[in-house]
Formats: sequence, structure tokens, C-alpha cells
Amino acid sequence: MPLSHRFATFAGFCRRVWALTAPYFRSEQRWRARGMLAAIVALNLAAVYMLVELNEWNRVFYDALQNKDAGVFWAQLGRFCWLAFGLIVISVYRFYLTQLLEMRWREWMTQRYLGRWLSDQSFYRIELARYTAGGPGTSPDNPDQRIQQDLNLFTSQTISLSMGLLNALVTLASFVGILWGLSGAFAFEWGDSTYSIPGFMVWAAVAYCGVGSVLSHWIGRPQAKLNFEQERLEANFRHHLVRVREYSESIALDRGEAVEQGQLRVRFDQVLVNYLKLLKAQKNLTWFTVGFGQAAVVFPFVVAAPRFFSGAIQLGELIQISSAFGRVQDSLSWFVDNYANLASWKATTDRLTGFEETFERLAHAKAEDSAIKNAASEGTCDTLQATDLTVSLPSGQLLLAQTDLQAHPGDTVLLQGPSGSGKSTLFRTLAGIWPYVSGHVTLPRGSMFLPQRPYIPNGRLRDALDYPAAAATHSDGALKQALTDAMLPHLCDRLDVEDAWGQKLSGGEQQRLAVARALLQRPRWVFADEATSALDEATEAVLYQRLRDLVRATGGGLVSIAHRPAVAAYHQRQWVLTPQPEGAAPAYRLDSRPAV
Repeated sequence: MPLSHRFATFAGFCRRVWALTAPYFRSEQRWRARGMLAAIVALNLAAVYMLVELNEWNRVFYDALQNKDAGVFWAQLGRFCWLAFGLIVISVYRFYLTQLLEMRWREWMTQRYLGRWLSDQSFYRIELARYTAGGPGTSPDNPDQRIQQDLNLFTSQTISLSMGLLNALVTLASFVGILWGLSGAFAFEWGDSTYSIPGFMVWAAVAYCGVGSVLSHWIGRPQAKLNFEQERLEANFRHHLVRVREYSESIALDRGEAVEQGQLRVRFDQVLVNYLKLLKAQKNLTWFTVGFGQAAVVFPFVVAAPRFFSGAIQLGELIQISSAFGRVQDSLSWFVDNYANLASWKATTDRLTGFEETFERLAHAKAEDSAIKNAASEGTCDTLQATDLTVSLPSGQLLLAQTDLQAHPGDTVLLQGPSGSGKSTLFRTLAGIWPYVSGHVTLPRGSMFLPQRPYIPNGRLRDALDYPAAAATHSDGALKQALTDAMLPHLCDRLDVEDAWGQKLSGGEQQRLAVARALLQRPRWVFADEATSALDEATEAVLYQRLRDLVRATGGGLVSIAHRPAVAAYHQRQWVLTPQPEGAAPAYRLDSRPAV
């Protein structure tokens, strides 16, 4: 790869890192964030100063040992106690403030990404992009992991690596002068001439660490890609485990344990295969870094030994040279020592920047795509109205074209059509969440949608019944009345019981709970998509009658999707999706007719 291309790639990566990092330090918490960061930097500088003092202490202490000077020996032990105590205090508060900054930063980023993920149905659009025509590659996998794990890793690794780099640079600047002065000149003869290299130990450290850094990058570069893939595969495995837990009853009824075990085994095998590749890459790098570090222990003694044995320097100076060389070498070897962490950090950063780019694409689509600009909006009128409505499938197939719909207060409309004709897609279009649409839909005020499979949050039953309203919006009497009217009287005494109600209740009970929500919250318009499909006909008849009575009392209307002929009795009109000739565009025509 050309050097210019490598530089452009690196510069682009740095811009993406800055785009992730800067917002927090410019946010409403910027002064607290900047203050903690400044304190951490100051403590790092103080720690380097203490190391410089300890380096000088080495020279005096070991010279006292060589000269058998007891007075200086005991005085230096007392000085060491103060230096060690100061370094301990600095280390403790540096650790505490670093962890505190990581926590505050993670909290802010988590709230920010949760807000963006849960606004404008972004969470729905991301999943829709993954599992429709575009395929998984068009949208980030496992947004939950990126918010929960990757944000945590990014904040902790960014602070750790940046402070480590700062510490390395300051340490290098502090000790390179000391090492230069202590190392003296290295003289050698070449032919008839004599040459002298001043500060030879400094150049030796630079050469030693330069070669080490190049070799570390060459050996360890596969790790970034492998770390990225490892996070993705781990998340996929965890996601399937969660699905088995959520659908435990269905799997048990289908006797699907063996299939699920096979699926989980396949995903876990993928985790292990990639981890083995990562492990081998880490092993190769560890061979080099450990050997590099061990050689660095004796390297300064080998280089400085001739001057010591010639009497040019004393033991204390030899120890000081070794200490200073170690500090310089550690600073220059920062890249070598942290290569594995840098690879992991780059993988985490790439996942977050991909997540960030997804939100930017969604925002761009919202601003420019007619499907987004003309999505359904809840107005102040009482009429459902769709004008020039064109609906497509993710594959690009045209479902409806330039269709007008209208329903007035008091209307009860049944939407029918063959299975797979797009009834639920039209339902999503009216709700304003289907992106592949143009035209204009005005949703009447006070609308409520009842899907075939309602969402039942875990927690107290009263919260599940009030959802999505805030808890304690309604009195216990109103909650119990709604449950009774929805034919769930056996749940009236369990309002404060916490449970996984989505798994605890049967499919029919979940649908009745959704109807209870409607009876409790009393919307003006109800849109029901197979909302009673799991109920027997007698129960379905009772609940439909109550839903119709509700919308008549509130001055709204009812729009339903249902296959059972008996449901038609509760509707005055029908919208029927009629198939067009094969290959025609659009695939269906919507006809309005009186209910049969």
C-alpha cells in the first residue's frame, strides 16, 4: 500500500476518533470533564517528576553503599520513604480520577446513543435494514452490544492509552537529557580515523525501540481485524442465547432443543475458531514483546559495562544509567508494549464509528428521502387521510401506487386481502414507521395501534398495563376495571407482582392485555392488526364489541386487519387489496366497499 494512502487512512481514522471523543468535552458537562482531565494530566506529570527524583536517588543511594557511607545511606532511606509516599498518593488519586472520568464519559455517551437509537424509530429502521433486501451488511450488527460494551471499552481504553502515551512522552523528555549526560561518548576507530558518538546510550535506545516497534506492527497487525470479528461473533452468540430464553415455551412445545443446541454450537464454534486465530496472533506478538522486554533489562549494563570496569563511572552511576535507559526505553517502547491494546481499541472504535455513520445516514435519509419527509404524522384533525400513497417493499417491488384513503369519525374499516399481500405493511405505513413509502398520511389525533404480538415489558403488571404511559398514571380501580373488561379478572390482584409477563402470559392473554391498555387509555382511534387472532371467537366478539363501543364513545374510528369472517360484522366498510395481473406494477389495487 502506498505511503500516501496509509497516511490518508490514518488521518481518516484520527478524524473519526476525534468525532467520537470531542462531543463530551464540548457538552454541558465540559467544565467538569475538562477539570478532571486536567487533574489527571497534572498527576501524570507529578508521577514522572517523582520518577526523576527516584532516578537521582538511585545514584546517591548506591554510591553510599559502594563507599560504605552509613550516614548518607540512612538519610537516603528516609528520603526514599517520602518519595514513595508521594508516589503512592499520586497513583491512588490518578487511578480514582481516571476511573471517575471514564464512568462520567461512559454515562454521557450511553445516554446520547440511547437517545439517538430510540428516537425517530431508529432502532426499528436499523433492524429493518439488516433483515430486508439490503442484508446484514447494510446496517450495524448488535446495537445493544455497541451501546453496552463498546462504549465502555472505548471510554476506558481511550483514556488509558492517551494518558499512557502522554506519560511516555513526558518521561522520554525528562529522562533523555539525564541519559545523554550520563552515557558519555562512544569512540571507535574506522580505518585511520577515530569517531565519537555523543550520547551513545540515547541512540542505542532509539535504535533498539525503533526496530522493536516496526517488528511489533508487522507481527501484530492481524489483531485489529480479528478483534473486530471476535466482538461481532460473541455478540451473535449472546443474541441467540437471549432468543432461546425469550422463546423458551415455543421451543419446548416444538421439541426444538436439539436444533437450538446445534445452532448455538455453530455460533460458538465460530467464536472459538476466530478466537484461536486471535490467540495465535497474540502468541506470536507475545514471543517478540516478552523477549524484547527481557533483553532490555541487560542491554544498558552490557553497553555501559566497559566504562564501569575501566573506572570511568561508579556503581551508582551505572545503576542510574540503567534506570534512565529503562525509562527512555519504556517510553520509546510504548507502541510495542501496547500493540495488543491498540488493536483492541481500534476494533472497538471501528464498531462505534460504523454505528455513528448509521445514525448519520438515517438523519440524511430523513432530510432528503421522500419516504421519510412524507411519513405519517399525527395531526390535529379527526380524519384518517392518505393522499397519493405509494408503498414499496424493501426489494423495490411496488405494492401500491398513488392510492387515496380516507376514514371519518364513526367509521369502522376492515382491511382484507390474501396472505402476504402487504396488509401489515400498509398498517406500518399508516403508523408512520415504514420507510419505503411516498405520499402523505395524516393520522388522526388520539390514535393507538394494537399489533398481533404486543410488547409486554418486564416488571410490575401495573407498569405493563399502563405502557407506554408513565407508571401510576391510572388508579388501581381503573386498572382493575380495564383488566375485567378485557376478560382478565384473574390478574386484578397481581398488579404489583414483578415478572417476565411477556413469557408468563399466554398469547391470548397478551392480546387481551393489549386490549385492556386500549380500554384503559381510551384512544379516539384504534388500529388493530390481527390483535385478537389468538382468542376464541366468543372472546373475540366480546372484545371487538367493546373496542367499537370505545371508539364511538370517544368520537373516533376503528381500522382492523383480520382473517376471520366473523370480525367483519363489527365493521361498516372494507378496504380490500386485490391482486393485479402477474408482473404488473403495482402488485395490488386497494378497493373500498361496504362490509359483507
